[in-house]
Amino acid sequence: MPTYDYLCEACGHELEVFQGINDEVLKKCPECKKNKLQRQFGTGAAIVFKGSGFYQTDYRSESYKKGQSADKPKAEPKGDGKKSDSKAKKSKD
Repeated sequence: MPTYDYLCEACGHELEVFQGINDEVLKKCPECKKNKLQRQFGTGAAIVFKGSGFYQTDYRSESYKKGQSADKPKAEPKGDGKKSDSKAKKSKD
């Protein structure tokens, strides 16, 4: 749940409130008891995703992961040990 900043337009009191995203916006100031409390924009409402479970691949089963690794092609050896004669062929043409 994010933390929201509030400011009372009547008395200038500032406060931070730990609220759910769907909770109603507070209107009554706890200091002066007037209905002049305003929620401030752009501060404290960021959501931070930490840990695992936020990528599609985090929920893959072990059997799926084993099947994927079995489907991968085997690495072929690089070249056949001979140097390419591409430059030699171009110079003859």
